[in-house]
Amino acid sequence: MTSPPLRAHLLDGEFFVGSSLATSLVKMVTRYSSQVTEEQSCNVFAAESMLMIASILHLGRSGIPKKPITEDDAERMSLCLRVLSNRSDLMVDVFGEQSRAALADMLAASDNRKDYVEGMSESASRVDEISVEVDQGIVFPLLTSGASDAEVGENKFDSSLLQATGRVVGDDGGHLDYQSKLKKVIQLSGFSDPVYVEAYVHINQYDIVLDVLVVNQTGDTLQGLSLELATLGDLKLVEKPQPCILGPYDFTNIKANIKVSSTENGIIFGNIVYDIVGSTADRNCVVLSNIHIDIMDYIVPAHCSETEFRKMWAEFEWENKITVNTNITDLHEYLHHLLGNTNLKCLTPEKALTGECGFLAANLYARSIFGEDALANLSIEKPMGSPPNVPVVGHVRIRAKTQGMALSLGDKISLSQKFPAS
Repeated sequence: MTSPPLRAHLLDGEFFVGSSLATSLVKMVTRYSSQVTEEQSCNVFAAESMLMIASILHLGRSGIPKKPITEDDAERMSLCLRVLSNRSDLMVDVFGEQSRAALADMLAASDNRKDYVEGMSESASRVDEISVEVDQGIVFPLLTSGASDAEVGENKFDSSLLQATGRVVGDDGGHLDYQSKLKKVIQLSGFSDPVYVEAYVHINQYDIVLDVLVVNQTGDTLQGLSLELATLGDLKLVEKPQPCILGPYDFTNIKANIKVSSTENGIIFGNIVYDIVGSTADRNCVVLSNIHIDIMDYIVPAHCSETEFRKMWAEFEWENKITVNTNITDLHEYLHHLLGNTNLKCLTPEKALTGECGFLAANLYARSIFGEDALANLSIEKPMGSPPNVPVVGHVRIRAKTQGMALSLGDKISLSQKFPAS
């Protein structure tokens, strides 16, 4: 003989159904009391509801179900019992009117977010018309690949204008500032070393291109000069750079390609090895500084539904819990600061974040270019009545499918929690 559905759920340990039933019973009692004037009938209905809630609560703590009742569900049922035993006007208004208004606001926010996502997808799928002038030249990339600018026949006026304004043309046809390019130049050796080395790191999705400048600062000819690289993490050196000969006070550029296979922080380290012409000593070696690859270069903000977020949160096994240690004193300001430094997107509707209650909880989501998902839950608070200069406290819980993703994103959050000192 099969058990009724409600009893079967409770025996399986699904006491969220019981807490939902308790909340529904409280709402039914408050609505019944507002429409029926007979006090005895209202008390009988309230007593029967309290008996049902107390029985479910006792069942959850008896050890008979497959899983015991959780603390959240037990606290919710205990609250419902207290509300039914003392039906004050405030609690009647909260369960009868304000809860319905909160549900309406949540549904409206969900509809607005759905319309926004649909509008964004429609605008992304819409193909923009591209207008091309009649006398505009046609460039065939297949024929011009590897050719110099003179062979391609570039517009000298445009190139001169770009150089005068301090801008260069990027690989995608856009314009890049020289200053933004110089930010990616990393000094690998000291000015007093016999060989000065610096590298420009160019990250293009799955590839990392190192353009290494090597300068001979001695009056000797360096023979068999080679760049030896090694990687830590999911980085793989595609091809070993070829050795070269460097004359006195000469320089050369060495390029190295590195493949990236997953989203995590990586380290590139190496050294310069060379022989001096006419010297019988052992090979000379200059140890280079490490190059750290930031995880933020592979993470982009993304969107997912609440159902997908909960499903992934339950499936992902790697979790990293970060304690909030910041000098920021405003809850919303900390949230925006975190979003700006981690490329995460807030999935919680803006209406749910408005107001001042001393507590803020939000779900954050991002996706890497490799298709890996990163989930985060922000829970911060600031006690009511505390001084204005007291910083916020709380935790950031990160969940990912791989350990490297969870640890790397956690390190990024830990390093970027505070505002820089002015």
